Amino acid sequence: MASRSLSRLALAATGVLLTSLLGGTATAAAVDTPVFWRVPATAAQAHALTEAGFDVEEGDDAVSVNVVGGRAVAAKLRALGYRPSFFDTVYKALPAETNRLAADTYYGGYRTVTAHENHLTQVASAHPDLATKYTIGQSWKKTKGQGGHDIQAVCLTKKQAGDCTLSTTSKKPKFLLLGQIHARELSTGELAWRWIDYLADGYATDATAKSILDTTEVWVVPIANPDGVDIVASGGNSPKLQRKNANNSRGSCTGTSIGVDLNRNSTFKWGGDSNSACSETYQGVSAGSEPEVQALEKLARAIFPDQRGTGDNDPAPATAKGTMITLHSYGNDIIIPWGYTPATSPNDAQYRKYGAKMAASNGYLVGTNEETVGYDTTGTTDDFTYGELGVASVTFEVGSSSGTCGGFLPRYTCMDSTFWPKNKGAFVTAAKAAAAPYQQ
Repeated sequence: MASRSLSRLALAATGVLLTSLLGGTATAAAVDTPVFWRVPATAAQAHALTEAGFDVEEGDDAVSVNVVGGRAVAAKLRALGYRPSFFDTVYKALPAETNRLAADTYYGGYRTVTAHENHLTQVASAHPDLATKYTIGQSWKKTKGQGGHDIQAVCLTKKQAGDCTLSTTSKKPKFLLLGQIHARELSTGELAWRWIDYLADGYATDATAKSILDTTEVWVVPIANPDGVDIVASGGNSPKLQRKNANNSRGSCTGTSIGVDLNRNSTFKWGGDSNSACSETYQGVSAGSEPEVQALEKLARAIFPDQRGTGDNDPAPATAKGTMITLHSYGNDIIIPWGYTPATSPNDAQYRKYGAKMAASNGYLVGTNEETVGYDTTGTTDDFTYGELGVASVTFEVGSSSGTCGGFLPRYTCMDSTFWPKNKGAFVTAAKAAAAPYQQ
């Protein structure tokens, strides 16, 4: 009873704070502002809550999960016999100068899809000897004639004949970085932006950037889920918590429950996640059903040769080339394959050595899904690039579970104070490892 009373007091204070910070008056929506609720739950209970439509996320211990929602969600949890307690805010305090931000930004400085598109055009124009922009596919809404976006990538290298030509036989090894496949995970697209600028702008003056681009093709897809990011950014200083794409053709889902989880829709080991259309981990009607996933897989097959056998226990050979990081939040983890099973991959020992080198920069925990987030995930991007092609592929979970720089919507200032300084070195490690990742 005491903890529940404290939770109510904390949430009430949070509502007042958010009303002040986000502007406007205390409306019904503001009173029920989403927060993170800590919910003691077993793995089976967490799965059942997900299937029931709750937004269930990683907790900060092994015996609880975080559930996202307002007071109404907490009431539903209590009605089912759970004991939610307030854990942390979702929305963080905004700086005083928020209303004077540049165009195509929101929530303290995060960039819209349009800003990212313009950025890639500008980089390619300013550095024609280093950067090549590609359209690799279309978003779901664009395929339906409902607006939407092209999905864009950039290849960065000091160009020589045959470089950045969508070839599996080009001489240079490749490092692929993906951002914002889950739209509400704001830090990930921003990290991709900074990585692009570090390499392109730093080539002339930074010895490390020059070394990478002289020897390696660096591919970046900063916004893998542009329709979803449009939905997030439409909330302005109160971003909408859209995780999935904008495919609203299944179920009777409303609000941010529409869409397909693009990190459950890949064609490798698809089929073990949610069939409930409104679930945050809805896997779609079939493997690779979503155009965004089709674009990412087509790109991977175009730049990486197939270097691994077809058996689950066939390792990628020591001579295999190529690295991939797919950026997510949150957890401060470097997740290594497999995701679809608790079993370790046939390259587990090499992955742990490689992961430790990246963790030397960001301090993240290196481990499998079971050792980090604590649950299996099927149809994931990194299982695809490793399982199908043998590319050394990992997931970064950026940021902690709570605090100003925690959760899905960290304060924008955390990008330069924390996330970029921690992860720049890890990205450098991944790029330098592209020639021989399993020999680290």
